[in-house]
Amino acid sequence: MRRFAAPEAKTAMLRAIAFAEDLGDELEDFGHLSSPNPNIRIIAALMRGHIEGKVVTATSLIGASRAPYATASRRLQEMFEAGLVEKRPRTRTGKSYSMHPSETLLEHWMQMSNRLERLSAKHFGTSSALGSTEDYYFGGTYMNVKSIPPLQVLSEPLRLAGGLRVLVHGDPTFMVMDNLKRQFEQTLGAQIHQRAFSIDRLRSEAKINAQRKASRYDIIAVDLPWVGEFADSGILMPLEEVMEIAQLDPADFHTAGWQAAHWNGKLYGVPAQTTPELLFYRKDLFAQNGLVPPQTTDELLTAAKALHAPQRGQYGIAWNAARGTALGHTVLMTLADFGQPILDLPRIAGGFDTAHLANGQYRVTIDTEAGLRAAEFLLELLKYSPPEILSMSWYERVRPYASGRIAMAYGYTLLAPYFELDDSSPAQKQTGYLPHPAGPNATPVAPVGGYMMGIPANLPEERIADAVAALRVFTSPEAQKLYVQNGSRTNPRYSVAADPDVRRVSPIFEAVDAMSWRDELQFWPRPPIPEINEIIQICGEEFHDMLRGIVSPKEALRRAQGRADAII
Repeated sequence: MRRFAAPEAKTAMLRAIAFAEDLGDELEDFGHLSSPNPNIRIIAALMRGHIEGKVVTATSLIGASRAPYATASRRLQEMFEAGLVEKRPRTRTGKSYSMHPSETLLEHWMQMSNRLERLSAKHFGTSSALGSTEDYYFGGTYMNVKSIPPLQVLSEPLRLAGGLRVLVHGDPTFMVMDNLKRQFEQTLGAQIHQRAFSIDRLRSEAKINAQRKASRYDIIAVDLPWVGEFADSGILMPLEEVMEIAQLDPADFHTAGWQAAHWNGKLYGVPAQTTPELLFYRKDLFAQNGLVPPQTTDELLTAAKALHAPQRGQYGIAWNAARGTALGHTVLMTLADFGQPILDLPRIAGGFDTAHLANGQYRVTIDTEAGLRAAEFLLELLKYSPPEILSMSWYERVRPYASGRIAMAYGYTLLAPYFELDDSSPAQKQTGYLPHPAGPNATPVAPVGGYMMGIPANLPEERIADAVAALRVFTSPEAQKLYVQNGSRTNPRYSVAADPDVRRVSPIFEAVDAMSWRDELQFWPRPPIPEINEIIQICGEEFHDMLRGIVSPKEALRRAQGRADAII
């Protein structure tokens, strides 16, 4: 399968700029009677550079004006005096400056863009060459009450020796962030050095970094189940100690993702990705076979059987079944599908209570009746899975779904770009999104995964304030919207999911938002206790032996329970 391409459409702001520039060209070329408008030319060049993350200088703006040097210099000075343009030192000597639009200019441009949209609809209607005003925007959506504006340059650049150092996971969302590095460097006023590792290497590097006298990283990405371990081990600092939490707008985050970033009542990171594991299914194949989207595990098995046709190279379902970490996650989530947490958590409205895990008063619950039903369900799934299922993990389960070999797949939303952005994928625009179908007497759950971004506890004090400022930028609504527009399919904030530009990008955001409001987004399936990684590994080993036919379901449960009890 070819790599997914970048999104085709630029932001509405860039379309407004292009429209203004093209209209200026037409007017100036008409009869050669109209002279260039240096004000519009300067502002368009400044806005384009800001949005694209390019360095803009006074010289480049004067050149873009198409006016004589003296005239353009005078107009630029007038913009400084009017508070439309700001300049920022590019070097420590302060002898050279970069140019940036002020907040006032950004607001004025968005208002003008809104008027352009209305005027085009008024005078040309929806059938004009400009296209339909329902889906073609000149920037007016940024003035919508639910619309999020572009990133703004920090009023003061970061003063970090050697630049900002970030440790992340090598997944599609963080790779989008890396692709936007120039724009974030423009916003922060500092170079960014990002290192990306696989999930196991990321955890190892974070733990090694904690042993150093001074952290090599200003910000680290943390898988949500690691929070308890990293907090108790002193790897992360509580954010309350270094910032005003209210500035993050906690109510804007999906509840499950926000709660998952806490341990013992303290916040140890800001959600950067809220990516639940969902059931992806081919709507076209379901319609052709007269199937309904599965709400229960029985319905899921029925659909998998009906869509399983190995003789045609098509298989019913793919899931994480590789030995160790991958299958271990599946076991915990399948237990949740049958209403059973991996720990003896007290039941509360909408799920199970994880607020008091830091006191250590918990025990493992694997060898139970619900555990047996979950094990037997996995054995049934095995019948309708591809032959290489026992080596499939995070990406391997979604790639064949994207290529059309698989009719259904359990997968995190962050993997949706593999088919949503691949024009050759049969699953593109044919995928439905559901929470995990539930077992008897259980309710559908969308187990929350993803990453938060935190500050290492051993970060030198002189770097903390700037690291916090960068953390706020990376997790802001403006940044999250930018990630989505450039290919990400994760989002931790309600405001971003409600943004009209975001909703046009993919149906996944509206679907996840609805699951959150229905309390289907839950993080209790993978409770963030310090021992959780070892428990996941144990389940991934013992259940793998069961799937290979080496041990029975009851024996796998007994062995997993015994090994987990020894750890606790």
